[in-house]
Amino acid sequence: MALGKDFHRLWLAYAVSIAGTYFALDAFSIIAVRVLHSSAAQVSLLAGAGLAVGSLAALPLGPWVEFRRKRPVLIAMDLVRFAALLTLLPAYLLDVLTFAQLVTVSVIVAAANIAFTSASGAYLKSLAAGPDLLTANGRFETTLWTATALGPPAGGAAIGFFGPLATVILDAFSYLLSAFSLSTIRTREPKPARPAAFRSADLVEGWRYVFRHARLRKLFVSSCLVNGLIMATSPLLAVLLLGELGLPTWQYGLAFGVPCLGGLIGSRLARQLVPRYGRVRLLPILGAVRTCWVVLLAFVPTGIGGLFWVMAVEFGLIVSAAAYSTVLATYRLEETEDGYVSRMLSAWRISNGASTAGLTLLWGLVATWLGTRGALGLAGALMLATPLLLLGWNRAQNETRAVESVRSTDS
Repeated sequence: MALGKDFHRLWLAYAVSIAGTYFALDAFSIIAVRVLHSSAAQVSLLAGAGLAVGSLAALPLGPWVEFRRKRPVLIAMDLVRFAALLTLLPAYLLDVLTFAQLVTVSVIVAAANIAFTSASGAYLKSLAAGPDLLTANGRFETTLWTATALGPPAGGAAIGFFGPLATVILDAFSYLLSAFSLSTIRTREPKPARPAAFRSADLVEGWRYVFRHARLRKLFVSSCLVNGLIMATSPLLAVLLLGELGLPTWQYGLAFGVPCLGGLIGSRLARQLVPRYGRVRLLPILGAVRTCWVVLLAFVPTGIGGLFWVMAVEFGLIVSAAAYSTVLATYRLEETEDGYVSRMLSAWRISNGASTAGLTLLWGLVATWLGTRGALGLAGALMLATPLLLLGWNRAQNETRAVESVRSTDS
């Protein structure tokens, strides 16, 4: 069955908002440095607080989203992000912008991002099923990596020409356009069944669901650790390339912008491999392949060779990560019962954010002990061991079926 017009409206909403997000990727840090003259510690606090506090604030949003129609939630989260970001413009023009306001907006946007993600997965499942779900996730993944490749360089140029608020304002209006596109969807969404009363257990039901499912549990733990280690090495790599190796800024941008095109290849590759080998067989293989790259960053040579070394390593990492993410996103939705999708995705996103924040902070300390290359090497070595988390993959489905059998008997 071909994806219909309503899916394309959802896809357009995603494309517009993700383009705005990556266009303004480092905007808050740039505003903090250039407008507020913040210290390095404050900039780190801004990045960490938005992720950590936003994740905590999003905790009750999982069950709240689960028992509501998803399209109104998506539109509401778009409007919340639009309004929050737009408050920065008058504050900047009136010269009353503060660091506290910047942190507050960062937290609001982070929490709204999590709620939007948890609702969008469940909503996508209502618009696409079977082979269409893989195709839909592949298109989302392709869009993500296109925005990742093109957004930051374009955003940097816009800031240079129009000032530090330029990308933030465009990002704000991207959410408004996203909300408009979502409002044009015509498919009627059934109203989810609501519980008789809110229970405190609903707050953690997403995690309980994941850990009852043996394969989802393995993928969840692996995802938190691998994604956290990848993100934790990003600031260390910036220090290595810009500081220790002295690469000019344009080469640094090139080192990460060009390899993002590998995301287009990876998402397309997943759609070709799944019909041949199946999702279940591919997941542990792709999960292992994506862990083989980071350790090579500890051996970046000096000079122009270092630039091409990093580009090659990042390209391999992104191709494998994009293929894995496409298959994982589809598998998670197919394996999760409809009444749990939003809470599962919310739990997944919150945990990934928390692990990334914690590992980023920890690896800053590790770098002071082992040096930049040593910290990169240790992160890469640990990643090489993470495929062990998927041991027993083939037996795990039997465990899941046994748990589900007990649950059905108890009910």
